[in-house]
Amino acid sequence: MTTVLLLGSGGREHALGRALVADPSVQLHAAPGNPGLAGIGTLHAVAPSDPAAVVALARRVGADLVVVGPEAPLVAGVADAVREAGIDCFGPSAAAAELEGSKAFAKDVMRAAGVPTADARVCETPEQAAAALDAFGPPYVVKNDGLAAGKGVVVTTDRDAALAHAAACGRVVVEEFLDGPEVSLFAVCDGTTAVPLLPAQDFKRVGDGDAGPNTGGMGAYCPLPWMPDDLAAEVMAQVVDPTLAEMRRRGTPFTGLLYAGLALTSRGMRVVEFNARFGDPETQAVLALLATPLAPVLLAAACGELAELPPLAWRDGAAVVVVEAASGYPGTPVLGGSVELPADVSDAWTIQAGTALADGRLVASGGRVLGVVGLGEDLEAARERAYAHLSQVRFPDGFHRTDIGVPH
Repeated sequence: MTTVLLLGSGGREHALGRALVADPSVQLHAAPGNPGLAGIGTLHAVAPSDPAAVVALARRVGADLVVVGPEAPLVAGVADAVREAGIDCFGPSAAAAELEGSKAFAKDVMRAAGVPTADARVCETPEQAAAALDAFGPPYVVKNDGLAAGKGVVVTTDRDAALAHAAACGRVVVEEFLDGPEVSLFAVCDGTTAVPLLPAQDFKRVGDGDAGPNTGGMGAYCPLPWMPDDLAAEVMAQVVDPTLAEMRRRGTPFTGLLYAGLALTSRGMRVVEFNARFGDPETQAVLALLATPLAPVLLAAACGELAELPPLAWRDGAAVVVVEAASGYPGTPVLGGSVELPADVSDAWTIQAGTALADGRLVASGGRVLGVVGLGEDLEAARERAYAHLSQVRFPDGFHRTDIGVPH
């Protein structure tokens, strides 16, 4: 048996947990977990960003591997503490996680590594922000320099709104706007070797047709039938491998999941952002198609042995995940609403992202409440399965986009 301790409580973690326990040799523990994970593992009321508490729990359950789901524990140094305790850990050090923790640091690494990215300026005063906005022109792109759980970015043609976001954040990165479709590519890394997963596309805006404000993601699909066949190889050669080499040069090798958010612009591929963990909701679609057992892959990355693994195996067909969010999201969501779920089946299931139990009832506890996954022989069939399954969810306070899986 392989004992895995999974840190986190969202949809990404439920999807990771499902993929891990698909291997019958895996015994799963989660901290703090969620009601979805409770059905497949043992939950522990431990704060995932408390390094000492995580190490103590890992020792208590006899963890062979700790998998860090969210970004905050990484920046807090949880992976460092786990490794220092002699326990294998999938997730970068606090220093390496600055690729996500600081947009300015990421830009510096990309420049040094020769990675194609948007032109950008780091701004710390309203005057600097105004000058950068005027230099790049609309649409304006303003990013909070720190962690924002995927919601610290404003893209707008309204200069006053862009300035207000910059003032609210303090230190920001102002970028040129990148045209063209966006793609997410995850790479499992062991510091030297990287293995790409299937590229995916997510839907950031809250409304159909990409209307409304940015969110943490309203759905995703993979694979991408319109994508050039050599895109993944191009991303590895131009983005992932140079970034890993630069991080090694700096003495902070990157071990874990490197998420490259890419724009396929009229001027070529550009990196929009890096994240230091699995992206949500894309993970829910990507892992639905992974045929290779996940635990040995993550353990090989943690041990520096990815080069010894055989190529990953993928299921035929497509996967679509549609997010069901609580009314008010991405503003102040309506919490506490009752949620009733249909039974999971082989080609459609529900990932719990923002749920809790209250007096034995499943209720909404976050903005993004569920992710409904559908599999099919092609993208259209996967969309149909996801939306058919979603139609059986009973959540009066919820809403979702109706165009997830339509390439955009």
